[in-house]
Amino acid sequence: MFGLGLGLVFGELLASPLLSFLSNNHLFLVENMPKGRKKVQEQEVEEEKEEPVEEIEDTGEEGGEKGTVVTATVSGYPVIDVEEIEGVGRVTAQKLREAGYNTARDVAFASVKELAEILGSEDRAKQIIAAAQKLIGLTPFITAYELYEKRRGIRRISTGVKSLDELLGGGIETKAITELVGEFGSGKTQLCHQLSVMVQLPEDKGGLKAKALYVDTENTFRPERIMQMAKYRGLDPQEALKNILYARAYNSDHQMMIIEESKKIIEKENIGLIVIDSLVAHFRSEYPGRENLAERQQKLNHHIAQLLRIADIYNVAVVVTNQVVAQPDVFFGNPLKPAGGNVIAHGATYRVWLRKGKENVRIAKIFDSPYHPEREVTFRITEEGVVD
Repeated sequence: MFGLGLGLVFGELLASPLLSFLSNNHLFLVENMPKGRKKVQEQEVEEEKEEPVEEIEDTGEEGGEKGTVVTATVSGYPVIDVEEIEGVGRVTAQKLREAGYNTARDVAFASVKELAEILGSEDRAKQIIAAAQKLIGLTPFITAYELYEKRRGIRRISTGVKSLDELLGGGIETKAITELVGEFGSGKTQLCHQLSVMVQLPEDKGGLKAKALYVDTENTFRPERIMQMAKYRGLDPQEALKNILYARAYNSDHQMMIIEESKKIIEKENIGLIVIDSLVAHFRSEYPGRENLAERQQKLNHHIAQLLRIADIYNVAVVVTNQVVAQPDVFFGNPLKPAGGNVIAHGATYRVWLRKGKENVRIAKIFDSPYHPEREVTFRITEEGVVD
């Protein structure tokens, strides 16, 4: 009698929704259990062995089945799903994807600290980063000739102004940060607008046949100006607007979050140019005074490193504008200097100073570059855009 009653109760339990609920929410329980038990449980869920990665030709499709490699045609690094990394199972892969690490390439270039915050262990973060680097073929050392060959893959966006292109050695480089410095009205924003149009042109006309991501921190982006410039360059004005992804940044944290989120769409949307106009505006307003200087510079340094990494990994051009500050103690020469101090000075690859000339003439001077000589050129701002 007792056995029969126990059997009926057990049968009802199996038929009840409670067991189904517990099964379906197993991962929820794992995520909320103490760290020690959670680590053991997660290791049980993850796969111990990964299937060998089989190389196939690029089909042009986004992603593919597990165990496949799709070669990136732009960045030069293979695009491999994050779950293909040795030691990364389903649960860990989901955590990485939620944090914006979708491919082995993203993980390979991440810092240990960043991944440790996601995984909860620095040792595990080191192991996964090393495995990801090995998977994409990232080696500690290469010869200068190999670097030269890799740099041949760098692309350039024409500014639409012959004199400026000559100044920059052919245009705005990918895999680099180009900084435009100057007072208000010197043409920084106008150049950013024009570059957002020029990047859409075919390569034989100075573009990359790609889209632009425009991060506006000072509310100075004007679609109407884009339409004027696009029409002059032979593009459909409305299509040109559709090829510019716009983001309004309301504070420094929001600005950095936008750039971090951009990793998820750069290849999907074929982004060739990232513009931030202006880079330091929010940082200056949120961290005033000497007492906040150290914190501001540390945060700004992290932002610059973030931009450099994205430029290098995804082979995109990054253009930022920068404000100027006055030096009251300077009596001879230019009393102005770029805002942001040494952090931006060391972080920017190419630095171009813009200043006003007579009437609508502007003067551009490259004053910091790894290989360009210092020189000046002039250009004009007209209704059609920035021209010689």
